[in-house]
Amino acid sequence: MQNNKKLFLLDAFALIYRAYFAFIKNPRINSKGLNTSAIFGFVNTLIEVINKQQPSHIAVVFDTKKPTDRHIEYPEYKAHREAMPEGISESLPYIDQFLVAMKIPKLFKDGFEADDVIGTLAKKAEKEGFQVYMMTSDKDFAQLVSENIFMYRPGNKWQPTAIWGIPEVLEKFEIKRVDQVTDYLGMMGDSADNIPGIPGVGKKTAQKFIAEYGNMESLFENTHQLKGKIKEKVDEGKEMGLLSKKLVTIITDVPIEFNEKELIVESKDKQAIQTLFEELEFRALLPRVLSSKSDNQEQNNIS
Repeated sequence: MQNNKKLFLLDAFALIYRAYFAFIKNPRINSKGLNTSAIFGFVNTLIEVINKQQPSHIAVVFDTKKPTDRHIEYPEYKAHREAMPEGISESLPYIDQFLVAMKIPKLFKDGFEADDVIGTLAKKAEKEGFQVYMMTSDKDFAQLVSENIFMYRPGNKWQPTAIWGIPEVLEKFEIKRVDQVTDYLGMMGDSADNIPGIPGVGKKTAQKFIAEYGNMESLFENTHQLKGKIKEKVDEGKEMGLLSKKLVTIITDVPIEFNEKELIVESKDKQAIQTLFEELEFRALLPRVLSSKSDNQEQNNIS
């Protein structure tokens, strides 16, 4: 029997930034001078996933401005990131309006990143019999993949949309178990998030260490087996390595309720969408959004 409980959790800022930078060389500017690139790309992505995947449940998950434990414990975490581009910050109220018109909930929790909220909801939904798709291109989410939790990585002009289950994660990271993703990411570090990792350890060395020792803790317990410069670097990098693993580990016990009824795909408010799209001058996009399949989905969910 096919599982009809199919939840999509969208990583809002990953998708919004991706949409904005997709048009960076040729931004979409309407007659009022508003840069609509991020809104246009986000709407396109959302409608495509509703039409192609026909989720029964959906939510869009946002970060908040409140610092998280990661920022408190390691102030350098993401500290080098540039301020949000004006073209994105000006788009956010319109994206909010669009989600309200689509009747898609916007979820967030102060003190936690969107990753943590998605991780928590994904694990809770799995226990309730859902197949869960985390829509993001952020590789950190690979650590959450299970028999019923997948990464849905949106495509671009260079590569098609990809769904990562357990086999794809193991192949991509060249590891034996999904729980080793945090060891791999922690050893390597992540320049995008300003996570240091273990000095001198790159992709190949991380894979070698995981193959030999299984995880980061076991590596540090067995540094007597290492030789030369790499032994020095691993010994010296112990504290930073363990901190890096902690920073990349997605929290799955955020105090947030999983209310499946609130996440059911509902009939959209067509009048509100039309009014919003007239303001944004999304003329060609309007018919596609108005005819998207969310209206049919509600009937399927009720029946």
